[in-house]
Amino acid sequence: MTTDNLDHNNDTPGLSAKEFMASQLFARTFADGMSLVEEAAAYLDGDGRRESKDLPRVAALAYAGESMRLTTRLMQVASWLLVQRAVDEGEMSETEAAQEKYRLGAKEICRGRKLEGHDMLPDRLLELLTRSEKLYDRVERLDRQLYRDEPAGNVLLDQRDQLAAAFSELT
Repeated sequence: MTTDNLDHNNDTPGLSAKEFMASQLFARTFADGMSLVEEAAAYLDGDGRRESKDLPRVAALAYAGESMRLTTRLMQVASWLLVQRAVDEGEMSETEAAQEKYRLGAKEICRGRKLEGHDMLPDRLLELLTRSEKLYDRVERLDRQLYRDEPAGNVLLDQRDQLAAAFSELT
């Protein structure tokens, strides 16, 4: 499965971070993310390096900038996925993982505008950039949902569960 197949809305309705990490969705996201990291690294170190030598100056500058953006984007995703795995394996608490320093970052770099010469970049780099954007978007949604920056699931059911928990503590 590619990361393209993982682009859904409301990915983790009502799941806690720990429940999500035990899910097939996390396993697939983790595998796809790490696979894309390896694929991009191999490309940039091999064919991409050779292809970049034949580019006109403006495209070569765009290649340098976009390859750094690709690397930054994928390293942010990989770091986030590894933190989630650490929570799943009991090496880190959900509270610790929710701290800003462990959240998905570098948004200003990862979401920056396309550089001049972008349209002259090799097709393979453009494809990796698109796939990495989709993966970053997906992980950003998961990060917000898991750590409650946005509502996950049915708000009424969430409130009902909170009320039930509060009343069960009173009895």
